Amino acid sequence: QVQLAESGGGLVQVGGSLELSCTGSGSIFSIRAVGWFRQAPGKQRELVAAITGSGNSNVAETVKGRFTVSRDNAKNTVYLQMNSLTLEDTGVYYCASGQLRAIHGGTGSISWGQGTQVTVSA
Repeated sequence: QVQLAESGGGLVQVGGSLELSCTGSGSIFSIRAVGWFRQAPGKQRELVAAITGSGNSNVAETVKGRFTVSRDNAKNTVYLQMNSLTLEDTGVYYCASGQLRAIHGGTGSISWGQGTQVTVSA
């Protein structure tokens, strides 16, 4: 079981930026895919970005051009850089580690972090 811890959330104005970090325990973290999910109030949790252990990444259409996911395996950390934030980006952001197919909703187990709140204000 991989232990995950997110950090970097907070309050930011529309148009601002935040960088979230997801730090994992154990050497297996560096070879597993990591996904960033968010859950807005009253909405289902959605996948916004994913990155494989080797660094191949993709982001959801809703955040394309604004969010970037990257990782530093030497630090066991995955980052989510969020720019040009909008009110719709408000929510709790979670990172999750597992096989890529599981990150995308397929079979397999996933380890979750506790989440970090991102609030975008007008």
